[in-house]
Amino acid sequence: MDDLSAISEELAELDGQISDILRALANGFQKLDKIKDANRQSRQLEELTDKMRECKRLIKEFDRELKDLEGRNDAETSRMLNEKKQSMIKELNSFVAQKKRYTTNLENKRVDLFDGPGEGIGEDNGLLASSMTNQQLMDHGNQMMDETDQAIERSKKTVQDTINVGTDTAAALKAQTEQMSRIVNELDSIHFSIKKASQLVKEIGRQVATDRCIMVLLVLVVIGVIAIIIVKLVHPNNKDIRDIPGLAPPAPTRKLLWHLNEDRW
Repeated sequence: MDDLSAISEELAELDGQISDILRALANGFQKLDKIKDANRQSRQLEELTDKMRECKRLIKEFDRELKDLEGRNDAETSRMLNEKKQSMIKELNSFVAQKKRYTTNLENKRVDLFDGPGEGIGEDNGLLASSMTNQQLMDHGNQMMDETDQAIERSKKTVQDTINVGTDTAAALKAQTEQMSRIVNELDSIHFSIKKASQLVKEIGRQVATDRCIMVLLVLVVIGVIAIIIVKLVHPNNKDIRDIPGLAPPAPTRKLLWHLNEDRW
């Protein structure tokens, strides 16, 4: 783990977590050998199965991290990391094989429980039919029928319990599926709202930029007009400056035609 820390802190952390789970699996299967009760064995197997799922997930993350670091490591380091990954996978597969073996044994035990009432019927049954009286034969037959009826009732109850569990599981899965669908729809709505909001922000930004340009142009025009007015007031006889309407000097007075005639006379 120390060597992995020099390569990647995340790899080192994943390696530590995987090692802890593998040790827990080894201890769990050792304890499983000492458990004789079938129900306790089944619960222990479920716990070990959950640990194996978690270990598999961590190994996948370990592999993804290896691929991300593939271009940064030299050939020797890459080989060492791949060997470590293969060793983890091999050890996990060994626990998976043990779990399958224990599961098969438990299933065989359950089958033996259902076959129990039919065992021992034959020559070792106690009393041979040839040595039994009619009453003994009837009593023995009734006893066997009662045991068979009880076994059938137990089987029916087990089947009904299994059906109920399956129904509840199906209902729970359906509810979870509907919930996931609602969550996906809500996420789509949120994504669409965020996209529309981004577009509105962009449009507002463009509009603000346009308004600022227009305001700057108006300010420049006003400043220019004010400057011309000031110059015109200060230098009213400057011909280089165009006249501004309203500020132009008064036009020279024109004499009427009859005034001209009077002057001639």
